[in-house]
Amino acid sequence: MRILVTGAAGYLGSALVRALAHEAGADDRLLLTDRVTPADPPRGARVELGEIDDPALHERLFATPIEAVFHLAGIVSGAAEADYGLGRRVNLDATLALLDRCRAQTVSGHMPVRFTYASSIAVYGVPLPERIDDDTEPRPTLSYGTHKRACELVIDDLSRRGLVDGRALRFSGVLVRPPLANGALSGFNSDLVREPLAGRDYVCPVSPESTIWVTSLERAIANLLRLAALDAGALGARRAVTTPSLALSVADVVAAVKRFDAEASRRIAYRADPRIEAQFGRWPLDCSFARALALGLRADESIDAIIRQHLETT
Repeated sequence: MRILVTGAAGYLGSALVRALAHEAGADDRLLLTDRVTPADPPRGARVELGEIDDPALHERLFATPIEAVFHLAGIVSGAAEADYGLGRRVNLDATLALLDRCRAQTVSGHMPVRFTYASSIAVYGVPLPERIDDDTEPRPTLSYGTHKRACELVIDDLSRRGLVDGRALRFSGVLVRPPLANGALSGFNSDLVREPLAGRDYVCPVSPESTIWVTSLERAIANLLRLAALDAGALGARRAVTTPSLALSVADVVAAVKRFDAEASRRIAYRADPRIEAQFGRWPLDCSFARALALGLRADESIDAIIRQHLETT
């Protein structure tokens, strides 16, 4: 099976490539693309550099038929909100173009491409409901979430028609990300853990009473691979699944940080930004991930386990 990974040099992409490379004989089947060369690409993997919205890049990527796609490339929330044109080209138009390439393969006689898409809980907009479960209707209020939801619907439609075998995983905050100025408005989720434990002062842009959904990098990748491996019949008509997550208050996270470093919580101050708090700090503690759990996806054991893993790997 020939596997394409977009966004292969990113935080999620790099971890996914490592996981795929551990599968026997996978290296020479991997086709990786990003704007920059992935660090330590697996031996035998082919790397194509370029902008994901460039048709010439798509020509190179699909010069030989592809059986599976993991589409992780994207412009994150704050950057997409600040530059609508860029966000649309990368998050919406480029995804539709990749899906068209996959559709063309099916029309030419190949098996439908298994297309696994990195979506986001940003498909839910403000004001966030008091409860979110599998029947909650997405109502995005950021361009980022709107484009993610639009792609989910197209994946549903193409899968219904048998033109792709699609599935989408809605990620929550993945911890603990490295410090990157990539425009992610929800980046405080990781900053809140990483900075005080590294001995640095941190000003949190949401209040201690704010509530967030989080998952570890390890669990995020495991859930992505699990979703990709499922038979189409297990998913049915709705191909988007929300990753099981820990629902916590910021105060819960700070208390966990303190359990690892008694002084760390003293390095945290608060200067709440109402806009950020409304969109990213009001996730309901009343939530259900029943469908994902029934499909074999899992949540992390605890925030302490996530922090422990971070400290052991840094």
